[in-house]
Amino acid sequence: MAVITVLAVLCVIPFHMGLSRVDTATVFFISVILAVSYRLITTTGDWGFAHIIFQGVGAYAAALLGKHAGIPFIVMVPLAGLVTALVGAIVMYPMLRTKGFGFFITSFAFGELIRMIWVKVKDPFGGVGGIINIPMPELFGLKLFSLVNYYFACMVFMVVSVFIMWRIDRSRIANAWKAIHTDDMLAECMGVNVARYRTLAFTVGCFFAGIAGALVAYRLGSIDPHNFNINEMVYLVIWVVIGGAATFWGPLIGVTLLTVVFELSRELEEWRPMMFGGILIMFLIFLPGGIESLLPALRRPPSEHYARFRKWLTTLRPG
Repeated sequence: MAVITVLAVLCVIPFHMGLSRVDTATVFFISVILAVSYRLITTTGDWGFAHIIFQGVGAYAAALLGKHAGIPFIVMVPLAGLVTALVGAIVMYPMLRTKGFGFFITSFAFGELIRMIWVKVKDPFGGVGGIINIPMPELFGLKLFSLVNYYFACMVFMVVSVFIMWRIDRSRIANAWKAIHTDDMLAECMGVNVARYRTLAFTVGCFFAGIAGALVAYRLGSIDPHNFNINEMVYLVIWVVIGGAATFWGPLIGVTLLTVVFELSRELEEWRPMMFGGILIMFLIFLPGGIESLLPALRRPPSEHYARFRKWLTTLRPG
């Protein structure tokens, strides 16, 4: 019932907001797909640092195929996801030898390799200037040049994507992913093919990142490598860490809260990195499970919170 109410509100509000707010809501829908898909990968314990690059792969796939192959919008968006999933599977093959911090750094290296290909190769990626004049999206004959029309198109893709990922999170496949996160060696002893399931999680996450990238490409009408830089990846990690990655709804909470904070702090743009960095540090110290763990944390006695703070202070002392 609550989901139906939220969807009903989302269907009404674009007619009562300014165009800038409608565009912000559209970006929010795309960010939800991106954050939830990233959390899907982390269920195996693989915290990568290239998910925003895979969003870029989807964006470039949509831009190139949309311009040169004339593929319709409704087909192009999932096709961009498939292209991204294929690239993710190829990249994941050598990364299977790593885990933990090694996986984090290796994914960042592969992400920078892909981004530098976009920068250096002018044909077909356009080099630093990127790709312009991406065709206007159409959905069943309806041109989506209107911000309100594109708002609803992105909302539909967001709802469908989140529903599919929610079903996956409740499946036996996700149980295998979580078992790998808990103890990969024990999971392998119990018959779980760790390499296959890690690759599957990474590939599925990349698929939905590609969908988010295609929606970004059609929204902007042009893309370049600067749209998918390290700053965007840092914000993505902050969304998931602050919201929480233990449950499916954590990233949704993180994206929603920080989108509001981001909008309220537009006049403090130069201070945003420090502000969000401070928020991240405070959550890692006092609420490492994210906002989703807030209710259990509130039940703890104040002495436990004080003990955590004292423990953190001792880590700052030299020697």
